Amino acid sequence: MDKRRSDTRERIRSVAIELFAERGYETTSLREIAERLDVTKAALYYHFRTKEDIVASLFEDLHRGIDDIVRWAESAPPGRERSEHIVLRYGELLHDLGRDMIRFWAENQSALGEIGIGASLRGQFRTLADLMAGPDRTPIAVFHARQALLAISLSLSMMNDLDLGNDESHTAATQLALDIAARVFPSYAEPE
Repeated sequence: MDKRRSDTRERIRSVAIELFAERGYETTSLREIAERLDVTKAALYYHFRTKEDIVASLFEDLHRGIDDIVRWAESAPPGRERSEHIVLRYGELLHDLGRDMIRFWAENQSALGEIGIGASLRGQFRTLADLMAGPDRTPIAVFHARQALLAISLSLSMMNDLDLGNDESHTAATQLALDIAARVFPSYAEPE
């Protein structure tokens, strides 16, 4: 793919996720995306035939990023350090994707389910939590691991009304997630 086509695809994706986050997936049309980009609908169709195609391309980045974390975690020894690194890497991934993407993800679960993205993300999310909890995981350890990952996801998606910058929000969400993750391996956690 040439650089110009790649840049255009990225602009489309960026504007689409911005509109999806602002207005909702269901109420945003391809025409509105094209208008915001100041291109024709035909030019948009050259890159993406449907809104579903745009969303699928956006979530490819998330899927790929989680797959990278899973591959890394599978090669690392289980324990608190691996658990913490999963939280840190997951937080960086979501931070890099941006608030609009995470907000869209949180607020459009039914649309993601209809497109078929929701189930695969839930599977990846569970895999990350299981890796955090280790091979001898207990249900409560998995619960805490999932809560740690959710702390990052939900913190980044639900704090847009606060006067916090992206980096500040990311730092606070990551620290909260690490605090929860410490409960995955309570024998290593500081006494309360």
